[in-house]
Amino acid sequence: MASPNGEFEAKKFALPVDAENKATVFPLFSIAKPHMRSFHLCWIQFSCCFLSTFAAPPLLPIIRDNLNLTANDIGNAGVASVSGAIFARVAMGAACDLVGPRLASATLTLLTAPAVYLSSVADSATGFFLMRFFTGFALATFVSTQYWMSSMFSPRVVGQANGQAAGWGNLGGGVAQLVMPLVYKVILNIGVTPFAAWRISFFIPALFQMTSAFAVMFFGQDLPDGNFHKLQKSGDMHKDIASKVLYHGITNYRSWITALGYAFCFGVELAVNNIVAYYFYDRFNLDLYISGIVAASFGMVNLFSRPIGGGLSDFMARKFGMRGRLWSWWIVQALSGVLCIVLGLLDTLSASIAVMIIFSLFVQAAEGLTFGVVPFVSRRSLGVVSGMTGAGGNVGAVITQVIFFRGSQFSTEKGITYMGVMIIACSFGIASIYFPQWGGMFCGPKANFTEEEYYLREWDPKEQEQGLHLVSMKFAESCRNERSNKGKSTPEEESTSNHV
Repeated sequence: MASPNGEFEAKKFALPVDAENKATVFPLFSIAKPHMRSFHLCWIQFSCCFLSTFAAPPLLPIIRDNLNLTANDIGNAGVASVSGAIFARVAMGAACDLVGPRLASATLTLLTAPAVYLSSVADSATGFFLMRFFTGFALATFVSTQYWMSSMFSPRVVGQANGQAAGWGNLGGGVAQLVMPLVYKVILNIGVTPFAAWRISFFIPALFQMTSAFAVMFFGQDLPDGNFHKLQKSGDMHKDIASKVLYHGITNYRSWITALGYAFCFGVELAVNNIVAYYFYDRFNLDLYISGIVAASFGMVNLFSRPIGGGLSDFMARKFGMRGRLWSWWIVQALSGVLCIVLGLLDTLSASIAVMIIFSLFVQAAEGLTFGVVPFVSRRSLGVVSGMTGAGGNVGAVITQVIFFRGSQFSTEKGITYMGVMIIACSFGIASIYFPQWGGMFCGPKANFTEEEYYLREWDPKEQEQGLHLVSMKFAESCRNERSNKGKSTPEEESTSNHV
């Protein structure tokens, strides 16, 4: 780094950093403070929340018999599990902007843990519905995960960081499909009755969720330079105004398009998590344990699929700028729709499993590609944009559950096929995203329009006089690699970019 101040700042961290002290590399198996420690804390916490939310589906055949649930009851509970987090995710985004991801996520995780414990006392369809509804609020920790990673890692690796954290977090859905039947079987083998064993099983995910919240609270750090409260108290960080943060998030049309795209990748994943074990159990006459293993393979692909999407987004940005991110997102998401259609048309077990796994790879990679774009929509309202996009995922899950998988309107296989058609149709919204400084899928950038101009629009003249916009200007400087024609920086821009 050229400037003495930049040199001094870099020495504070184990990893190389940019002008905002965000890490410019992503060494996956490092635990370096604060960047990589934050990564490991947030994905573990999110994974525990995912495990709790989807602990019920692999045990549905037993719970159904115990509580006399109808197909409508099961469908309504599936909707409940993903609908509660819609508004919670928007609220989580605003909370991250105002109090930081550490406090916001740990608080929500602790508040929803009792709902997981209380799942064991559900004794009716209504109780089962409420248990899944309140447990599902924990899925809002996804927003804090993406906000946290976007705050810790530079634009050049943010897609990979977001994809890896969310992918390993989503892994909790696959773990639930695999682990909950095993936990149930172990409890059953020690002499507990089947209808008591499923209830006791819920104490395991509840305990993991609560432990992860305390770990984030005590060992996490909001930003490379410290926690929100401490930085705001010392005057090193501006305490933003909630109404302005919300305004700049919801008035940016790109927020709504990323929400639509995410509705039909992550929303689809949530919907499939709710029906996949039950689908294979009934359609192919598998037993509970085997159907759980098959269903687990759908979620377990998150181990590498979503990180692949995030890494692909960063790779395409290095080659083609933001336009590369957008094109790769659209191609992968549209192909996931094609595979979803094929999955619904198959009627043999082996072919269905094979296509399901490939479909899982594409739909989860599309999620990583989505959040390769989200961090660039707004600097000031990053949390709100992340929250809106994340909430879009839950809205998509609710829509697909209600239309295709609730009651007997469609067979499950037809619902899967029609869902694939909807994925393809909604993926075309990605083509409408346009950044004047970088362009879009079909149009190049606006002449002489800079990154600084784009992010400066979120700060009024009075705020600029107070210097509150400077953090956005640092971010703008780090975003120049999103240009598709990187070799034509002006001398003034080159000079500015060398100050760190």
